[in-house]
Amino acid sequence: MLYLSTRGDPSRKHFCEILLEGLAPDGGLYLPAHYPQVDEATLSKWRAIYQDQGYAALAFEVLSLYIDDIPPADLKALCDKTYTEAVFGTKDIVPLKELEDHFYLEALSNGPTLAFKDMAMQLLGNLFEYELARRGEQLNILGATSGDTGSAAEYAMRGKKGVRVFMTSPHGRMSPFQQAQMFSLMDDNIHNIAIEGVFDDCQDIVKAVSNDLDFKRKYRIGTVNSINWARLLAQVVYYFAGYFQATRTNSETVSFTVPSGNFGNICAGHVARMMGLPVQKLVAATNENDVLDEFFRTGIYRVRSSADTHETSSPSMDISKASNFERFVFDLLGRDGARVKALFGEALSQNGRFDLSADPLFKDAATRYGFVSGKSTHADRLATIRDTWQRFALMIDTHTADGVKVAREHLTPGVPMIVLETALPIKFAETIVEALGCEPDRPLRFEGIEALPKRVQVMPADADAIKRLIVENCG
Repeated sequence: MLYLSTRGDPSRKHFCEILLEGLAPDGGLYLPAHYPQVDEATLSKWRAIYQDQGYAALAFEVLSLYIDDIPPADLKALCDKTYTEAVFGTKDIVPLKELEDHFYLEALSNGPTLAFKDMAMQLLGNLFEYELARRGEQLNILGATSGDTGSAAEYAMRGKKGVRVFMTSPHGRMSPFQQAQMFSLMDDNIHNIAIEGVFDDCQDIVKAVSNDLDFKRKYRIGTVNSINWARLLAQVVYYFAGYFQATRTNSETVSFTVPSGNFGNICAGHVARMMGLPVQKLVAATNENDVLDEFFRTGIYRVRSSADTHETSSPSMDISKASNFERFVFDLLGRDGARVKALFGEALSQNGRFDLSADPLFKDAATRYGFVSGKSTHADRLATIRDTWQRFALMIDTHTADGVKVAREHLTPGVPMIVLETALPIKFAETIVEALGCEPDRPLRFEGIEALPKRVQVMPADADAIKRLIVENCG
């Protein structure tokens, strides 16, 4: 399996090369040269493997189709090491909960940091350590987080040999619990940087540093954001796991609703669907920052400025420039790298928008690729949290509430709808208290976390300043 850039760079690379690289040299994102096709026989085989051997065995089957430069025995060992009851709190790893007939939540937040990012980040940490040891190299990970990626990355990478983490986050824009999870880590290889701006400023810094190829190579800069293909690939697995739990035969179809900010989580669903998973709809649920919903409704992709990015009660989706969206547009436009480069490398930087509304291919977003969308507001969030608590005695977080609200707008009779749960309610306690009048449960290991000492640097939104910080800590 070889990988190519969404912006047309002619080189083709193997998995372990792009694992450590992040962005392609031309600023594009990596995708496989083709999506392996999963036929009826393979689906049946995987269903049996999942039922008999569990999630780690299914992960090995899926990943093996995309990774051929790690020996199978080693890859299997990495999957077995990652997806354990000890790490994820349940042998089922991603259990499905049926709220009502054909309406499910898939629990993705049982990992160390109580968010779905753990599903991929725990594997990524093990992959990094394995490949760096094999090469005898070190890696400086530069990341951006709107809340959950940062803590998931840091908990996965803390103490890992050969890895340093420099994690940027928007100053004052995360929940107190999210800040405490990250900033209370005192490991020498973890560096937290609060950027004076919004998440998109953090993401722009990561891209700017990654696009300085000389600096990137000299200081071995890698990424853990979902621009890293390995992270997105790991997320593909739980779409198959959700499907096998919600169905009895491979003749059935399902739909997935995914709270969407940076388009990584739902892009993994797109990959699973392209492989042949029987998915009817992929529903993107946004909050007030509705860039993605606007595109799927109108064909216009219009990024917002920092000043126009709303601060909401589902803060991990306070994003107005969805990095992974480029991967989908690449497929939507027939994998035309030159056109994608013109849209994302030129039109967005010059005009802050592009318009595909008149392009016949835009209609394929729904008809060929299954994408539909919807929007949820703070008032919707509160109402959905209350309704889910009153009807099902189940407390859900704010982002999952966005998903549940939008999912109900896209139901098809007889087709299971699976909403991807993205975090535990304790991460957004203030809004839960507003909705329900009571504090959400807190795992014992996180008691008093907000009161712990914190280690974080506040810095301006300046890529050169971040470069200097990296150099100072690599001596």
